[in-house]
Amino acid sequence: MLGVNGYHMAAHFDNTYELSPEQLEQLDQAEEMMLRNDLGAAERLLLSMLEEDGECIPVLSNLGHLYGRHLSEFETAIEYYDRVLSLEPDNAWARDARRRYLRYV
Repeated sequence: MLGVNGYHMAAHFDNTYELSPEQLEQLDQAEEMMLRNDLGAAERLLLSMLEEDGECIPVLSNLGHLYGRHLSEFETAIEYYDRVLSLEPDNAWARDARRRYLRYV
């Protein structure tokens, strides 16, 4: 199944970020919640994951996606993408998403 960001989330993040099986499962859960439009639950899960690991790029990216695409909170989305880019300056997906939301602020 294709993720909300247009790719298979678990496969995309699996080896690249060395996530634990629990983190992968939680990302899948958050994705399913977004697909079901259960945005509050997705937000709570992703924010709790961020408390565990404040530099987890997949979590930061998904929060950017949640706030930008689903909640139209563009400034918040941009802040999460800024955090991704501060950790991983060559992340083209985050750079493109950030640029897209900058048009709205």
